[in-house]
Amino acid sequence: MRTLLLIAILFSLTFVGNAQTATQHAGQKIHWMTLEEAFAATQKEPRKILVDVYTGWCGWCKVMDQRTFPNDKVANFVNEKFYAVKLDAEIKDTIRIGTQKYIWQNGYNQAGVALLQGKMSFPTIVYLDEKFNMIQPVPGFQEAPQFHQVITFFGDDHYKKGNWEQFQKDVYPKQYGEGKK
Repeated sequence: MRTLLLIAILFSLTFVGNAQTATQHAGQKIHWMTLEEAFAATQKEPRKILVDVYTGWCGWCKVMDQRTFPNDKVANFVNEKFYAVKLDAEIKDTIRIGTQKYIWQNGYNQAGVALLQGKMSFPTIVYLDEKFNMIQPVPGFQEAPQFHQVITFFGDDHYKKGNWEQFQKDVYPKQYGEGKK
């Protein structure tokens, strides 16, 4: 009887351990960094920057963290094409980007205010080019399929070639549609 119980326990532990390992490797997660780390990284290897500007009290920000960012297709593309930054707009720490210093003032860190161009709406994803120049802020919650369209529009420079509507209608389905990365 003890042998059967021991075998059952070992089997259970093996199954649970394998399930946890499979879960940990099931989806690649986005490699998040600070604004300062992204700036330093662009100096060594230029790449676009995606900044998730959020606050701790923002419910839709948390939903994006749970439903949008963990998506395999999203995480793979973001990690390949961008330096991904998480920026709490209410952080009180001083942020230094090159010679520019951003401080907490009037409830917000001025880096967040600058990135959102004073329009404090959360969540907002801000896209910057390889030289930290603004491409465009995109406010509001986005599910993974919609977000994937936006990141491919900016990440693969489609924003330089045509408009959003044309990209959504013609380019995205052919280049990134189901079954494609």
